[in-house]
Order: sequence, then structure tokens, then C-alpha cells
Amino acid sequence: MRNINAYVVKTLSSREYIAPGHRACAGCGEVLAMRQVQKALGRNVIVASATGCMEIVSSPFPFSSWEVPWIHVAFENAAAVAGGIEAALKVLQRKGKIEGKKIFVAAMAGDGGTADIGLQALSGALERGHNFLFICYDNEAYMNTGVQRSSSTPFGASTMTSPVGSAQIGQLTWKKNMMAIAAAHGIPYLATASPSYPMDLSEKVAKAAKTEGPAYVHVLSVCPSGWGIPSDATVKFGRLAVETGFFPLYEIEEGKYRITVDVEELLPLEMYLKPQGRFRHLKPELIEQISRRVRAEWRELNRKAEEQKEIEERE
Repeated sequence: MRNINAYVVKTLSSREYIAPGHRACAGCGEVLAMRQVQKALGRNVIVASATGCMEIVSSPFPFSSWEVPWIHVAFENAAAVAGGIEAALKVLQRKGKIEGKKIFVAAMAGDGGTADIGLQALSGALERGHNFLFICYDNEAYMNTGVQRSSSTPFGASTMTSPVGSAQIGQLTWKKNMMAIAAAHGIPYLATASPSYPMDLSEKVAKAAKTEGPAYVHVLSVCPSGWGIPSDATVKFGRLAVETGFFPLYEIEEGKYRITVDVEELLPLEMYLKPQGRFRHLKPELIEQISRRVRAEWRELNRKAEEQKEIEERE
């Protein structure tokens, strides 16, 4: 792994911007990620948060776990609302109503509010070039309403709406590549992240927030209840996802690919899949099929990163 930016390490706040007492499940990887994200963003931020697990657990009326300005918006329009906030701040600054410190704007949504219901609003905001950060907390299904499949659900995973039976193996389509979709908009910064690698996540969020223009961070958020794993295994499975190549950690900055947590030799994919209840039904031939695709995608990512290194060395 490359050296972590010293600025982020030295200035990562000890203050908590997500108050305790929220109602997340035991071992929730999503609230762990949200806590780390907020530490990296600090207090000068306005958050537009789509309907989903984090909205539900953090804001049961009349309480709130948020220590920063926070707006609950509809499932599909976190990016649109964040774009409106960013535009309003520009007007207020131009009129001299707001002066001084930088105010960041962040949109937050789960995989459903990003890859499915919110994709149109996200694409529009990225295309318009709003100066904001969009964070997807990806737990790979609609967990808040009973573990229904989303387009971010991995191939073969069992959910309430992609069940396992005599005629079906679980999810029948491959996980949507949101990094590729966001990158196709030509935005200046994108990254994958995981709360199992907190300093890598913090560095990326801090960098994304300071980027001029749209930035996108896709965070793997382990869900013990939806994935069928012990509640004390969240960090372990977040690391296994990276170490098997299932969820590589990398960034794309001005079109340049860089792997931020390198894995010299990928662990066997069954180490990640088999202990999970949602994958327990997979037969060896299906695991091998998934493994071939994962390794092919890992090789392609490495090829792009190596090409970038060669270009930088020549320059």
C-alpha cells in the first residue's frame, strides 16, 4: 500500500460527527463507514442523505445522530438536492451573504439510491459539473426494506427477491460497475474505499472533498444481517473482499488509475464467499466462474495502473 497522506493522518479529528445512540444493527459496516467519512469531512459540510438504512437509524423523530447540517431527501434525488445546495451556496457567496471558510457539499446514498433509483439524478449532477461529493454506501442490496436485490447485488447472491431454488441460483446478473459509469462522465476524482482500511478511506474522502468539480467515492459497507455473517466479523470481511480481489481499492484522478491497496497474490475467492449465508449455496463450478471474472477484472485494473506508471516514468 502506498504511503498515506500525512496531512490527513495528522488532522483526522478525534471529534465524533455521528453521535452515539443511533439504531444501526450490531456490527453495521455502513455506520462505521459513515463515521469515518464524517471525520474526514469535518464540521463545515452540508449533507443531503437519501432514504435508506443510514437515514432510518440516524434520525428517528425527534432525535438525530448528525452533528452537521443534514437534510433527508427522497430515495432518488440525493445528487439533485446536493447540486441545488451547491448552486445556492455559490449565489450566497456572490452576493456576500456567506464569506470565509469553505463549505463542502456531500450527497450520500446506498447502492439502491445510487445505482438504481438515484442513477438518473447522479448522472445529471455529474454531467453538469456541480462541485460536490457523492458517496455511495454499498451494502449490495436494499437492506432497509428486507434484503431485496439491487443492481449492485453480486452474481449468485441470495436475497428475498433473488432467492435460491431448483430453477435459480440467486442473483442472475453481474454487479453494476458504478465506478466505470461515473468515470464515463469525465469527472476529476473517483475512488473505491472500505471502512476496513480507515486511513485509505479518510485520505480519499478528504481528497475528494477538496476536488474542484464532482467527485465520487464508492464505499463497500459490510452488512452482517443481510450477508449472513457474525456481527463481529465486519472488518474481517471488508478486508477479505479486498484481499480476494472482489472489491479492489483504487482511485481515478484526472483519468489516471492508481491502486491504493495492492495485493501481491489474491487469496482464494471461496475464503470470502463460502462463510457468507447469501453465498453458501454456491457450488464449486459457480465459485470458479465468479473467480475467473474477478481475476480478469483485477488483471485489467492492474494493466491500467501499470500503464499509468509507465507514462509517469517516461515523463
